[in-house]
Amino acid sequence: MEQLQHGADVFFLLMGAILVFAMHGGFAFLEVGTVRHKNQVNALVKIIVDFAISTVTYFFIGYWVAYGVTFLVSAAALTGGGEPFGPQGISLVKFFFLCTFAAAIPAIVSGGIAERAKFWPQCLATALIVGIAYPLIEGVVWNSNFGLQEGLFKDALGAGFHDFAGSIVVHAFGGWVALGAVIKLGARAGRYDRGGIAGIPPSSIPWLAMGSWMLCVGWFGFNVMSAQSLSGVSGLVAMNSLMAMAGGILAALVVGKNDPGFVHNGALAGLVAVCAGSDVMHPVGSLATGIIAGVIFVQMFQVAQNKWKIDDVLGVWPLHGLCGLWGGIACGIFGVEALGGLGGVTLGSQIVGSLIGSAYGLVAGLAIYSLVDLLLGFRMSDEDQRRGADLSIHKISANPEEDVRMGRM
Repeated sequence: MEQLQHGADVFFLLMGAILVFAMHGGFAFLEVGTVRHKNQVNALVKIIVDFAISTVTYFFIGYWVAYGVTFLVSAAALTGGGEPFGPQGISLVKFFFLCTFAAAIPAIVSGGIAERAKFWPQCLATALIVGIAYPLIEGVVWNSNFGLQEGLFKDALGAGFHDFAGSIVVHAFGGWVALGAVIKLGARAGRYDRGGIAGIPPSSIPWLAMGSWMLCVGWFGFNVMSAQSLSGVSGLVAMNSLMAMAGGILAALVVGKNDPGFVHNGALAGLVAVCAGSDVMHPVGSLATGIIAGVIFVQMFQVAQNKWKIDDVLGVWPLHGLCGLWGGIACGIFGVEALGGLGGVTLGSQIVGSLIGSAYGLVAGLAIYSLVDLLLGFRMSDEDQRRGADLSIHKISANPEEDVRMGRM
């Protein structure tokens, strides 16, 4: 029976890893549908290459930084021959699962810097983010590194900082890293020329919608399977994720005046926000969390783009950065017993932890992308931007046969 339990946990976590891995296809197609046609190939290549770089970097460096575990031992040890590796390779599928979380950071950033970032500098930035910057916050929150959970949060603020599935560790951190990258990179050529605002429509609403659907489906692996074992799984997480998603959609529908881009991203806003407290909140609290997140995304996307002139192509800072920040705080509101939650959280811990995590992301983003720019140059030339990243970087368009037939190549 014990062996069967171990095998069931391995399979459970493996299915979670596969679901979150599939979300990266969602990231890719969300970006494909949002960028102009001349940048679609670049979006696809960036996401899959970033995932490969993230996997290798996390294997050799990042996982060791976060959890103090190296995989440079015998295969017998890896599959359960001794500490710290569990039986039947459970520790290996845990790596796979957490690796898909780590790789989400550069996937988030990719949408913000689309259409004007050089390819190889972004690859270097991915390695630095996943190898060093992300594992530091991951280790603090999920492995109690450096004693901050005990000293700062439990002792001083009454409870540990709670982030069940990554509203802060993954989404807020990634969104604020992206803001740093966008600030360093600047706006796309022609976006805000001569003080005006040039509207740039998305290339494909169906692809954008497909990306959103893929992310929504995978998110139930992202959230529910963060329990990491069958004995710890809870249907409450699934219900809360569902309610927050619905709330985000409906809020974005109303506030965004039926705009399909806002509607499909509203689902993601709700899911981003519910990650932190999905295991402790009441479904009604999750619905409220999602509704507020949908409003935050739509309003702040428009403010950032039109008033502050932050050319964040997919709106990843309001979607992941701000909705993630809200989600971390919302856990301390709707997770308390007085509002129907399971308790074990305090608003003080959630506010402080959420703000620290977000600020760390911004500082990390500015530092990493400033270094990358200094070493390799980060921004494509205006001429390459006008030509498009597909031809400028990859030497092929999204529809090469059609281009040849029409004499465009």
